[in-house]
Amino acid sequence: MDTTRAWVATRAAAWSDTNARLAELRRRGELTVEEALHSVESYRSTARDLASARRLLPGTRITAGLEALYAQLHALIRRKPHGGRAALLAMFRTGIPATIATLRRRIAWIVALFVLSALAGWWLISTFPDLVSLVASDQMIQQVEKGRLWTDDILNITPSSIMSVRIFSNNIAVTVFAICAGFFFGIGTFYIIATNGLMLGAVFAFTHQHGLAGRLFEFVVAHGMVELSVICIGGAIGAELGDSLIRPTHATRRDSFQHCMQRMGPPILLCALLLVGAGLIEGFISPDPKYPLASRVVIGASYWTLMLAALSGRLFGRRRDEAQPREPALP
Repeated sequence: MDTTRAWVATRAAAWSDTNARLAELRRRGELTVEEALHSVESYRSTARDLASARRLLPGTRITAGLEALYAQLHALIRRKPHGGRAALLAMFRTGIPATIATLRRRIAWIVALFVLSALAGWWLISTFPDLVSLVASDQMIQQVEKGRLWTDDILNITPSSIMSVRIFSNNIAVTVFAICAGFFFGIGTFYIIATNGLMLGAVFAFTHQHGLAGRLFEFVVAHGMVELSVICIGGAIGAELGDSLIRPTHATRRDSFQHCMQRMGPPILLCALLLVGAGLIEGFISPDPKYPLASRVVIGASYWTLMLAALSGRLFGRRRDEAQPREPALP
């Protein structure tokens, strides 16, 4: 027992120094060559000490502490380098899917809110048709009453290239606004999603009253499946940001919000890229009468499937064994 105590006393200073160095390196995120070599040597030394502690002090706090220190050193040494093509590919393969997985419940709630709001908008305009002026401009109302959609002949007014840029820029702005609205403890996100759902349902109810709902669906289906899905994902991200302020997971709300924003950054980037594609479809395909309904449905469903593959990481070659992070093998 005296020998064991002497060994612990001798090694305690080294363990404390390794733990302090590890905390500093994890805070900085970048290592020099000398620090990297020292970390590898500390990793080997900790592995030897852990093996001895398991033999001499099984089930004690000292052994548990060494196991935690060994696992942290393992993660530090085996972590992938920042930046470059490999890091970007890893973000799309594993980083974004992992974050989306944590948002599944919020996405389900946001989709439910959007659908209920759309149904409420349909009921409102079906029951009180005069209220359509709250969600549609006078020009839109006049065109629909004349049996025409406001999207008719849109290509004769604006070229597809210019219209696509305007569309995906507006869609990205709406999604970012839904995300930023989460700053108000999630209330702003709730308002944005509910308002968009209400307007969509109201517009479809109004066009249905004049026999144009089918034509509106034909215009929307090619781009709308991904566009509306991304807006709901943006709403879920905004709700997550709001929750980080309501129920902080770190010492301060500021730290909690910053940590949450770092996690949500990559999915926001992917959502923006998806909206660019939706904007191109809306600019070049949706207003073109040469495309029949069947082809529009196929395009919309195919792009939506591509979106799911991107969100799950399968589009970028993610394997099933990458779904869960591996734990380090303890000596």
